[in-house]
Amino acid sequence: MLPPSLYLIPVELGDTPQERVLPAYNREVILGIRHFIVEELRSARRFLKRVDRDINIDELTFYPMGKHADASRFSEYLRPLENGEPMGVISEAGCPAVADPGADLVAIAQRRGLRVVPLVGPSSMIMAVMASGLNGQSFAFNGYLPIDPAERVQRLKVLEMRAQQERQTQLFIETPYRNQKLFETLCQVLQSRTRICVAAGITTEDEWIHTHTVAEWKQLQLPDLSKIPAIFLIGK
Repeated sequence: MLPPSLYLIPVELGDTPQERVLPAYNREVILGIRHFIVEELRSARRFLKRVDRDINIDELTFYPMGKHADASRFSEYLRPLENGEPMGVISEAGCPAVADPGADLVAIAQRRGLRVVPLVGPSSMIMAVMASGLNGQSFAFNGYLPIDPAERVQRLKVLEMRAQQERQTQLFIETPYRNQKLFETLCQVLQSRTRICVAAGITTEDEWIHTHTVAEWKQLQLPDLSKIPAIFLIGK
C-alpha cells in the first residue's frame, strides 16, 4: 500500500524501451495508483499499457491538465489524495512539472501540505546540459522564444549576453517543424565565438548532440530536425 502522496511520474522522451530510461521501482508505484492527473489522456493510457499490458485502464480515474483543461478545477483533483489515496501526475513526455502544467498541481499540493514525490526518469534539459560541454554549474531554461522575428532576435541577444558575462548556459526549445529556422537565426545573429549546442532526440535512436561555435556551425550541415524534439543551448 502506497503512502498518500502526489507521485510525479516521468515518461519516455520518445520511442525508447522503458527499461532503458525508467527504474523498475516506477512500475511498482504506478500499479499502486488508481487516480492519475494527465496532460493528454490517450498518450497517458498508452504509457500505462507499456508499463503493464495487463493493467485495467477502466478501473482508473483520469483528470485532464492539458492546454484545454479548466485550471480552476485543479484544486478539486487532489481530493482523493486528501482522503488518503495516492495520486500520479503524467506528462506528455519527460518529467512532470518541468515546463509543464503539472507545476500548478504541485504548487497546490505544496500549499496544502501534501506529500510530493518526484520519481526518477529522463529529463531532456538536464541530459542536454550534461552532454553539451557548456557550463553545468549555472544554467537557465527559457522555454519558447518570442515568435515575432524582431523580438526573438532581441531576446537572443539578451541570452547571449548572460551566457558571456555570467557564464550561464541558456536553454530554449522550439516546435520541431521550426527547429531549422531557429537554428538559422542563431547562426545569423549570435557572435561567431558563441557556442551553440543542438541536443535532439535525446535517449532515442535519432539522438544527435553536438556543440560548436557559430563560426564552426556555419561550415557544417544540420540534419533534418523538423520532426524531432530538440533543445538548443548557448554558452561561452
